[in-house]
Amino acid sequence: MDNKNMDNKKVAATARGSEREYGVGHKLIGKNYATPDLYAKVTGQAKYAEDFRAEGMLFCKLLLSPMPHARVKHIHTKAALAMPGVKGILAADDLPAPADTLTDNGTVIKASKWGERGLTNEPVYQGEPILAVAAVDELTAAEAIEKIELDLEPLTFVTDPLDTLRPGGPNPRTDGNVWVRPSGQNAGPPVVTELKWTKADFAELNNGRLPMGKTPDEWNYGDLESGFKNAALVLDETFVTPDTSHQTLETRSALAYWQNGRVYIHTGTQSTAQTLPAIARWLNISPDKVVFISEYTGGGFGSKITGGVSMIIPALLAKKTNAPVMMRISREEETFIGRARPSFQGRMKVGFSKEGRITALDMFVICDNGPYEAVGDAPSSGRIVSLLYQPQAMRWRGVTVLTNTPPRSAQSSPGGLQGIVIIEPIIAKAARRLGVDQVVIRRINCPEGKAPFGPAAQGKRGYATSAFLKEALDRGAEQFRWRERVARTPKRIGTKVRGVGVSLSCYVGGTIGFDGLLVITPEGRVIFQSGIGNLGTESVIDVHRAGAEVLGVPWERCEVVWGNTTKNLPFTCVSGGSQTTHAMTRAAHAAAMEAKKKLQEIAAKKLGGKPEQYEVGNERVFSKSGANMTLAQAAKYAIRLGGIYDGHEAPADVHKLTQASVAALAGQGLVVAAKDNYPRDGSTFSYVASFAEVEVDVETGKYYIVDFLASADVGTVIHPRALGGQVLGRSTLGIGHAIGQKWVFDPHYGQMVSKRFYQNKPPTILDVPVDMQWIALDIPDPETPVGARGVGEPPVAGGCASILNALSDALGDEIFQRAPVNADTILTSLEAGRPMQHPLMAHI
Repeated sequence: MDNKNMDNKKVAATARGSEREYGVGHKLIGKNYATPDLYAKVTGQAKYAEDFRAEGMLFCKLLLSPMPHARVKHIHTKAALAMPGVKGILAADDLPAPADTLTDNGTVIKASKWGERGLTNEPVYQGEPILAVAAVDELTAAEAIEKIELDLEPLTFVTDPLDTLRPGGPNPRTDGNVWVRPSGQNAGPPVVTELKWTKADFAELNNGRLPMGKTPDEWNYGDLESGFKNAALVLDETFVTPDTSHQTLETRSALAYWQNGRVYIHTGTQSTAQTLPAIARWLNISPDKVVFISEYTGGGFGSKITGGVSMIIPALLAKKTNAPVMMRISREEETFIGRARPSFQGRMKVGFSKEGRITALDMFVICDNGPYEAVGDAPSSGRIVSLLYQPQAMRWRGVTVLTNTPPRSAQSSPGGLQGIVIIEPIIAKAARRLGVDQVVIRRINCPEGKAPFGPAAQGKRGYATSAFLKEALDRGAEQFRWRERVARTPKRIGTKVRGVGVSLSCYVGGTIGFDGLLVITPEGRVIFQSGIGNLGTESVIDVHRAGAEVLGVPWERCEVVWGNTTKNLPFTCVSGGSQTTHAMTRAAHAAAMEAKKKLQEIAAKKLGGKPEQYEVGNERVFSKSGANMTLAQAAKYAIRLGGIYDGHEAPADVHKLTQASVAALAGQGLVVAAKDNYPRDGSTFSYVASFAEVEVDVETGKYYIVDFLASADVGTVIHPRALGGQVLGRSTLGIGHAIGQKWVFDPHYGQMVSKRFYQNKPPTILDVPVDMQWIALDIPDPETPVGARGVGEPPVAGGCASILNALSDALGDEIFQRAPVNADTILTSLEAGRPMQHPLMAHI
């Protein structure tokens, strides 16, 4: 054996030896394994949207708006249509009217007139698609785009939310500039209206502080005035967070074709089962006319929760040209249509006791919404901050402002990241002012048990199912050697200075009420039907190990079906909001428990006795008396029994999508569907404590992240390596917000100047420590049968804020008031002795 192979084996052995053992008492839960999609991914056999081909396939290209806001007066397409190889053009007038939504309880939600439609005659941001051309190849389609002439009427535009809130400021939409959520029990969806602040409101801007005018959204609890009056320290700080593109590795390319009146669409999504009705709504057709295929997705981070409306462009072109159409989206196009996190211009006034306890918190945020659907980041920020830091009294105010910049959507920890990144530097500053250790001040304030959060509803505040964040903070501080690093002297050697930072972070960790579906075949195999998207998190597979654990079936005897809506998928949660692991382990557990019950009933019917006399395990159903049958025999007998056993009768309480899938699977074995009806007391959240050390060269402004650790409270660990990938991967996403990712606009022309990776660089392997670490408590959440919570979003804010806090520890509190922090910011601010970037201007 050569030395290289020996070294690799040593590294692998060391890695295995250093891994903590999870899943004590379980055979599958908490154990590492090779997921069934792994081989396809690492060998290139996994097929993403752009990998598919169809006979006679055309290619389409998009014509994007060169202006940030305009009205299309006329489109000259004659020259393009005359080109050989051009097969069709699709414009906004060719799109179907958006359909209303019918909820499961029969409520009709009217389609929004402000919603995005895929193509438009009134582009509201530079880069918005106006039309699409289909041709025999991409070069022909691109040349045809060049021959099309647009007559555009320029309209007023806005790139900075503060500009449109000024008295007499321009509006980004012709009918307003802010989203407002109507009040009342049956208030309906948000609407666009106009809001202008007064000249007096803007006086604060002269002092570098965020103006705080009238807001449509507000809540409070506790005695704010008394909290500030009794505080030993009060800080009033303004901070700006960045707009950051999702920058998924796979752009939202799509292939579409029609067969026998049904449209077939291949594209990436986070949520296979939930994307199908979205497509039907966008195309205004019945869901049974849609087939959606998405076995592999190259990342989402919230940008592809149900795919994207742009996928209807190749679908409609395919119908118009009677040929399959592939739409390949370039990286620049993805920057425009691929979604982004909205920035916040935020201000917080925070009161602290001498021990560091937050006595009062007044939080004010402006959310840059982009031009389309209202995002929920602003209200989410207030709820997350109230939970994570447990202020004794709090007021939250917010306004969601439209701008003529590309559309926003949820990005990992939407609102949570922004709120945490605004407050964490304030807590770090307060700790230094009060002489309190940074870990101690967070421990004093962090949630515990069924911690309350947000405003009161009907006289009662909501609360978490559980919180073990203090334990995660203690465990993380110990493993990071926090006290040793803080005590290290000197902090500066030559031009290099080191700093350490810690941050708390949390986000929603799960929802309830979805369906599980499995089939035990006459061969004795267990097939789990999965409607989850395969976006790289492995939850599409992992959650079903909870079901296999209940049934006592070896994983080698199990199979997971996913990625194609013709394969009879159940009603599944959207993979967003870190809800999948929690929601779908519950559903898988429910289905497995129902399967166990039915196996006991089948054994009693076949072998005699009562169902409760039988147990299930080791691929058999058996009793103490010795009577037993294999799962294969039970499945065959289920087919003979029919009805509720082989899928000819579905449970009444499962979703209609699941009922249809059960009917399609009928007769294939023991077919079991079950809804997650388990109780839950409280709302589910997951938590992370993040620790970082940085080294800054004060001569160049360049800094490096020396070390990083994330300590997670995410309930029961299902798949350790996948969990570690999520904790460190999402921490890295957050780190990108601290070290470089941001949008930059030319405010005069409304043009984006950060369209490519090199202008808006995501973090790479060179930006993170060589040995990033993670740990997890593995304490089960008491309000879910498996004990697991979601983890995708909680680490993100901690990744960002711990770096910012480490930088302020190294350099002082008067260096930056916004993220990201770049070398020029550090150099100019150190020289001036105060923050030198504009405190509030957007997109710089």
